[in-house]
Amino acid sequence: MYEGVVQDLIDELGRLPGIGPKSAQRIAFHLLQADPQDVQRLVQTLSEVKDKVTFCETCGNVAEGALCRICADPRRDTTAICVVEEPKDVVAIERTREFRGRYHVLGGAISPMDGVGPDDLRFTELMARLSDGGVAEVIIATDPNLEGEATASYTARLLSPFDIRVTRPASGLPVGGDLEYADEVTLGRAFEGRKLLNA
Repeated sequence: MYEGVVQDLIDELGRLPGIGPKSAQRIAFHLLQADPQDVQRLVQTLSEVKDKVTFCETCGNVAEGALCRICADPRRDTTAICVVEEPKDVVAIERTREFRGRYHVLGGAISPMDGVGPDDLRFTELMARLSDGGVAEVIIATDPNLEGEATASYTARLLSPFDIRVTRPASGLPVGGDLEYADEVTLGRAFEGRKLLNA
């Protein structure tokens, strides 16, 4: 559509996840019209991220050193590990302030359609973390979709030989939602995970 480097920029932006052709075009023209200092700051930040950011050698979360801030925090509960798919899931759970344990980032979910099998994920590292016997509970917090469920089932089977409590966060109806608009799976899980109110 456009000539030379402008089209190259649009193409590169379009390769980012969640950015379609129209969004890529909008971002490209925003960058063309932006102050050169703002663009330079963006370029510098992108360069620094690639140079400085790595993955935690213990849990697989993003880190600027050998350990992420959670694994480096001695106040975290070492007897509980929450297994998640991606580093962004760690952030989501941390925002709740309900979990004080450690994490294990698998680096994705089992998806045969995408060519991702168990060997492509960080299961070997998880088993190594559990081998010392210090972990009492593993919470499998993978996404509640087909791939996430397959990953959760595989993880639970993998952990069955260990004397560890294996749990999954309850899923069901969102606050403010209407029953009539809930799908059967969500509604079924809400009933399955119901809690006692008169205890």
